[in-house]
Amino acid sequence: MKIVIDLGKIGRFFRRLVKPLVMLSALYIGANIVLFIEKARPSDFGFYKDIFSKEMVIKPSKSYPIRKIQDSLTPQDLEDAKIAWKYFENNYQPKTGLFNSVDLYPATTFWDISSSFHALMSAYEIKLIDSTEFHQKMLKAIKSLQTIPLFDKELPNKVYSTLTLSMVDYSNHNTSEGVGWSAMDIGRFFGVVERIHKFYPEFTPEINKVVDRWNISRVLGKDATLHGIGFSFKDKHPKIVQEGKLGYEEYASKGYIVNDFDATESYKYTDFLKFHTIYGVEIAADTREVSYHPAYNYVLSEPYILDGLEYGWDINSKELAYRVYKVQKIRSKIKGLPIAVSEDHVDKPPYFIYNSIYANGKKWICYAENGDEAEDFKQLSTKAAYAWSTLYNDDYSKTLKKALHGLANSNKGWYAGRYDKTQKINKALTANTNGVILEAIAYKVKGPLLKYQKNLSKK
Repeated sequence: MKIVIDLGKIGRFFRRLVKPLVMLSALYIGANIVLFIEKARPSDFGFYKDIFSKEMVIKPSKSYPIRKIQDSLTPQDLEDAKIAWKYFENNYQPKTGLFNSVDLYPATTFWDISSSFHALMSAYEIKLIDSTEFHQKMLKAIKSLQTIPLFDKELPNKVYSTLTLSMVDYSNHNTSEGVGWSAMDIGRFFGVVERIHKFYPEFTPEINKVVDRWNISRVLGKDATLHGIGFSFKDKHPKIVQEGKLGYEEYASKGYIVNDFDATESYKYTDFLKFHTIYGVEIAADTREVSYHPAYNYVLSEPYILDGLEYGWDINSKELAYRVYKVQKIRSKIKGLPIAVSEDHVDKPPYFIYNSIYANGKKWICYAENGDEAEDFKQLSTKAAYAWSTLYNDDYSKTLKKALHGLANSNKGWYAGRYDKTQKINKALTANTNGVILEAIAYKVKGPLLKYQKNLSKK
């Protein structure tokens, strides 16, 4: 029996068989590359990093309703500023020159030290205080920072006593060992350093003595990314970890970069970028979820409003900030409440919350510092509402400004916010809330605080 083999048919059969196998293999390989990229450290990327960056194109919005700089402050602006400065008058420690982070609580973090310096410079620039008071307070604070003990004798501890300058823990108990350093806090302080260098050069030699003591190579490592150190709740041993997620990481990196330190890897918005659609808006979040990476990837107002007020948005942060603003505007219309979410102190346990648009795979979620959900503490953030209403000029910015009514105490300062659920005032009083408001008011007439060119020597 003769068997006739049709080679053409056999070839077509194998081509039909191989095609789906190739497609399945490609999908499998692609999925694993994505997983690798999302879980990799920046230094692990190799050439994948460039491929990933090219894929994630940030498409710009059609328009940004950005507010123009005013010729002068209004009487209401000045009244708002006086209330904010009242917090700092009440919480000044003349012995050290530092301000309390929280009302009448004699401790501060380096993030809040930065808030206080920005507040002091802003108060002077809008003529709340005279030259004598400004120079005395600036010099006293800088001199104190020249003498503070450093964690491991290398970098600023996360928390200090405003009374004694000693290192303390988060309960304000003295600790000779300290509780680690924060790359985010130090990065923000370098923004203060740059503002002093550019506009108050008479303090440059003194502020340089502060930072010359610091071993910044411990923060940046060998890969131009930011590293902090803290203690594990389990083993109580210090551990160095990559620090900062999208928004915060780039904001802090700017402080290092303007002071000539290489933080270029941390400054790249696209390395760990992923978009989530919320109310039809593509919101950018960090791919490094807390399930396999330390720290939550909060998406909230804080880093974007600070970046706008202090540095002036770059091409990326301008777009991402607008989306963060826009999605809150949409939610406000849906909920019938003014929405401005951020990190804030609250006036009862858990005492600090991250009220977020997105975090840890969840939308519109509020977390306490320990990772517990804290839905009852969702609130309109005073500083976020004030800053957004300063940076943008549309109907929603006006809505936010009106929503601030009742949140100021002329004898104490601006309260942290108003709870969504009860509409009661969150009566926490902090350097950060009042500092941001003073920054925003200075921004109204000068623009970004590290960029403006008006001559201050005439004051």
